[in-house]
Amino acid sequence: MTPILQPARRNRALGRLYNAIPTPRTALCGALLWAATMGASALANLLLDNWVTPDKIRTVSLLFAGGGALAFPIGLFAARLVSLGRGWEVAIASAMVCLAAATIGLTAGLYALQYRSYYAEWHAPVFTLTWGFQLVFTMAVASYQFVVLGIRLYFPLGFVALFAVSLWFAQQRR
Repeated sequence: MTPILQPARRNRALGRLYNAIPTPRTALCGALLWAATMGASALANLLLDNWVTPDKIRTVSLLFAGGGALAFPIGLFAARLVSLGRGWEVAIASAMVCLAAATIGLTAGLYALQYRSYYAEWHAPVFTLTWGFQLVFTMAVASYQFVVLGIRLYFPLGFVALFAVSLWFAQQRR
């Protein structure tokens, strides 16, 4: 490869990244709606299960809403990046995969941080080797626990919302 082609390739890659960035209005409005939907999905499931206490229900619902708010702009960016210049089938699939992965991943991350803050009282002093192991394993266990117990709170409302947003995304890409 000649050095003359490298700047063109870099500009093309930067152009793809630039074109994948959603507008601030879309990112903000989408994040608010996605947060409300994910929080409502968790709330509905917890209320139907007659879950523990109102405080715990509120905490979990807000955790899901926070994860949804953080995930929407990131998932939308990733979906746009993957589907640039491709058909509507790819747009739907990329929106479903990217939004689901971002939502589950970021909500699990928030859950793991909350889990870690609870157990921090019994952990070793900060920045020691033991503390590092405790941090890694506590975060891993929390993430696993979220995947096993928390994902069910997205069904059915969250899945319906994911499908609807994916259809909206495919329409926007045309």
